[in-house]
Amino acid sequence: MPLMSDATLPWRVAWHGRSWQLRVVRETLPDGQVNERAFVHHPGAVVLIPLQQTPQGPQLLLLRQYRLALQQTIWELPAGTRGWEEDWLACAQRELREETGYRATSLQLLATFWPAPGISNELMHLYLATGLEADPLPADADEEISVMPILLAEAQAMARDGRIQDGKTLIALWQLDLWLAQNR
Repeated sequence: MPLMSDATLPWRVAWHGRSWQLRVVRETLPDGQVNERAFVHHPGAVVLIPLQQTPQGPQLLLLRQYRLALQQTIWELPAGTRGWEEDWLACAQRELREETGYRATSLQLLATFWPAPGISNELMHLYLATGLEADPLPADADEEISVMPILLAEAQAMARDGRIQDGKTLIALWQLDLWLAQNR
């Protein structure tokens, strides 16, 4: 889904990283003033809900992951940036395998959303991952992740009481609740 054609506004790349760019746009306001604003140009990302059935009930694979910007370890679902031309489903399988050590026999798209449209054109695709089978890939060297199997009821309680504060994980839990209600 193209969000902004490169021809729409005059822009320049102020910084180019491995997985995104900081673009500066020069625009003329209705009163004639020229203004510069910046945004993150992003190839998109995936969020995964690894769900498995256990005798105790549905269970998610949540992560405890260190986030440099927050300087703390937080609860979140597996997720990751896709390559600029990478297929969405290939990215979802790769990220699931890197971050949890599992592959999904089924990936179902539940939603797409912009996590921070005020500063980025990043689009996230949210997948329900089921039929989990061990098939690890090496983790990214710069990630500090622990995989934690958590019953869905506990994850929902964690969202309600504030232990989970990650926006994409909160959206995913809400979307999962909607999907489960429709598929009972």
